[in-house]
Amino acid sequence: QVKLVGSGGGLVQAGDSLRLSCAASGRSFSYYTMGWFRQAPGKEREFVAEFRWSGGTMYGDSVKGRFTIYRDNAKKTAYLQMNSLKPEDTAVYYCAARYMASTNYDYWGQGTQVTVSS
Repeated sequence: QVKLVGSGGGLVQAGDSLRLSCAASGRSFSYYTMGWFRQAPGKEREFVAEFRWSGGTMYGDSVKGRFTIYRDNAKKTAYLQMNSLKPEDTAVYYCAARYMASTNYDYWGQGTQVTVSS
């Protein structure tokens, strides 16, 4: 199992940058695919990005070219670098983990609020 703690959210202006962190505890962090999701008020949860345990990344269409996901396995931490933020990026951001070939994200962080003002 892995426990996740997300952090780094805040209030920024449009065009600013912000970096979210997801610290994991437990064993075998390098064997987990790490993902970021977000949920805005009144909207469904949206996939943002993932970094696969085997390498490779994937992004949601709305953040491609602006957000970058990366990880430091030695620190057991995943990051989401968010650039050129827009008001529509305002949401609670959740980090999540799934083990190796699992198709479901089984572990979730508590969420961190990102608010982008225009």
